[in-house]
Amino acid sequence: MLQSKEGHAVPQVTFPTRENNEWKQVTTNELFAGKTVVLFALPGAFTPTCSSTHLPRYNELAGVFKENGVDSIICLSVNDPFVMDAWKEDQNAENIFFLPDGNADFSEGMGLAVDKNELGFGKRSWRYSMLVKDGMIEKMFIEPQKPGDPFEVSDADTMLNYINPNAKLPSRVTLFSKPGCSHCHRARNLLDEKGVRYEDIELGQNGVSYSSLQAVTGKGTTPQVFVDGSLIGGADELEAYLAK
Repeated sequence: MLQSKEGHAVPQVTFPTRENNEWKQVTTNELFAGKTVVLFALPGAFTPTCSSTHLPRYNELAGVFKENGVDSIICLSVNDPFVMDAWKEDQNAENIFFLPDGNADFSEGMGLAVDKNELGFGKRSWRYSMLVKDGMIEKMFIEPQKPGDPFEVSDADTMLNYINPNAKLPSRVTLFSKPGCSHCHRARNLLDEKGVRYEDIELGQNGVSYSSLQAVTGKGTTPQVFVDGSLIGGADELEAYLAK
């Protein structure tokens, strides 16, 4: 049975990493000493749940974690540094430090290394998250031991709720735009001036067409802005919304 390490120090490990195309050794002490750190561990880079939900939400909420006293957020996986760097680039996760536990030394030290031989993965980390203060583990959320790849408690929202149940979550904003659209440029500037994070979906990329835009928004012009699932409209409507 997987055991919590709350109240214990994190394992002392040196991680071979890559920085500016050169090898760099990073120690546990460098990562955790004198800092408040959230670390979440997962079975593998580029895998479905890790890429679609686990990692993106931590990246999305990084600013809120910082407002609530967290110095850094670490994503750990038993993968080599090249894979982790490629995954970071693919995910555009600029707010997360990707930590390759290539030999599973840290995962072994946590008692959370597991065999995924049936999937051809070999040794991997069990999925979990933890809050670490000055190298000491204050809180852990370990996924239940059940078949498959459970994802119930190690998510970003659960961790943030533990740190501050009253933390204010950012709105989820999506902008549908097209190349060369001056009104789209204006909408981006409005959002940037307010410091609002948003997803920019450009028509013509990744199969997003005008038909898709009309099916989703009922509109045939750009930009079209959504906030928390509600259609705000174009640049004029966005300006009025942000002025409230």
